[in-house]
Amino acid sequence: MNYIQSTNNAHIKQLNKLWTKKERDKTGLYLLEGFHLVEEALQHKEAINELLLSEEAVIPAAWNTDNVEVTMISPEVAEKLSDTKNGQGVFAVCQKQTEKELPEGTSFLLMDGVQDPGNLGTMIRTADAAGLDAVIIGEGSGDLYNPKVLRSAQGSHFHIPVLQLSVQEAVQELKKRGIPVYGTALEKASDYRSEPAGPFALLVGNEGNGVRPELLKETSKNIYIPIFGKSESLNVAVAAGILLYHFRENN
Repeated sequence: MNYIQSTNNAHIKQLNKLWTKKERDKTGLYLLEGFHLVEEALQHKEAINELLLSEEAVIPAAWNTDNVEVTMISPEVAEKLSDTKNGQGVFAVCQKQTEKELPEGTSFLLMDGVQDPGNLGTMIRTADAAGLDAVIIGEGSGDLYNPKVLRSAQGSHFHIPVLQLSVQEAVQELKKRGIPVYGTALEKASDYRSEPAGPFALLVGNEGNGVRPELLKETSKNIYIPIFGKSESLNVAVAAGILLYHFRENN
């Protein structure tokens, strides 16, 4: 087992760069921090390159680290490596998902230009909870491996395929498979409650601008959620949750 004590260690400096998208894209690796996310990663050891554990961290007895490279680090190194104010001293260096093909299935969530990390992560978590077959993160959306996205997703990216693909190509492929693609829109759209449950793909869009008009023209049908109060709109993650569970009923 390795032990790193110095914050000037070259390996630690390299790992710190993984908090940036540029380095994640370059290396195909990303960092997880915290007990819950690392525990989720340990259920999928094939994704783990290395665990880093502070000598002050109390590791749960149930953790199975067999066949995983473990590096012990000093509290100072743990603080240096942490992306949070009150870090827990546990990290996992993981490999990014590399799938580029839409999996088989009957339920999908597609994101077009969703930029807020909290929204993106929450929708991945909701799609996981609703038992969807895959999530597609399209162009203009945030980075799946942004630490804020990973914290919001709470490990759900290990449970469900999350692919970074062209939304337009995904829409075309799903329609070829006979799966209805429902876009979310405020105009020229139907009340979602009028649509039956069954196979579906839900397309949600940017927090401010919604789904791009050119994509709304490609969908099978566009839907909206009625507003009964004075609010102008729903948060995109909340709206996605309502719609996903509607379409998942009896699916």
